[in-house]
Parts: sequence; structure tokens; C-alpha cells
Amino acid sequence: MKTNEVVDGEISERDEGALKYLKDIKWFRVNDPKCFKLEFFFDPNPYFKNTILTKTYHMIDDDESILEKVIGTEIEWYPGKCLTQKVLKKKPKKGPKNAKPITKTEQCDSFFNFFNPPQVLDDDDDIDEETAEQL
Repeated sequence: MKTNEVVDGEISERDEGALKYLKDIKWFRVNDPKCFKLEFFFDPNPYFKNTILTKTYHMIDDDESILEKVIGTEIEWYPGKCLTQKVLKKKPKKGPKNAKPITKTEQCDSFFNFFNPPQVLDDDDDIDEETAEQL
């Protein structure tokens, strides 16, 4: 996967450990010819319980393919192993020296964000160029 320019840019150093357990990727059409599915097969690993992660694309196929919706697998992360979030710990500015640090969780870049489907906007919603590119 790291030999592909587009995919390589999505893989962080944190992801590499989990991706060592990836054994196969399959693509196939779903019953509806306007849909397709990607399946990522993983050996049992210390990061998440799932052995298969999927992403299904539903397209509207008029003159050109338009994304209607995307469904991704919810990853069942083991405690403390989620690669799509990082935990930040800060020492309180005021108070006793032995005060407990403040913890905050925030999203971070990860290949595994791929399985969190993008929000497809309704026809009534305005789409700027950057949002269209992301979709």
C-alpha cells in the first residue's frame, strides 16, 4: 500500500503496526451494479477485534458517477489502541504539584479514518470545491 502515492499519504507511522496484520484486500460489485465494496482482511491483532473491515460505495449513475452514500465498518478497537484518536495529557496550571493531569482525546490523522464514511450532503446543501474534492 505504501507504493501507491495516494494511499501512502494517508498512512501514518502509528498505522504501520496495525497494517502489518493486513493480509488481503478484495474489491467486488454488490447486487446493485451502481455499488461496490472493498474488503480488508486482517489476521488477529492487538489493535482491534475485527478480522474484516469493509467500505461500501453506493453511486448514482446518470451520465457520470455521483456518490450517494458510503457505509464503513465500525472498528472495534481494543482499549488504548485506537489509532484514529490521540490522548493528550496536560498538567494543571494551578493547584498542588501532585494534581492529576487533565486528559483530552482528539481525532488524529490515520489510514483507519478511511472506514468512517464521509457525510454526503443533500442536494439542497451548497458544496464548496474543497468539500467536493474530499467526497
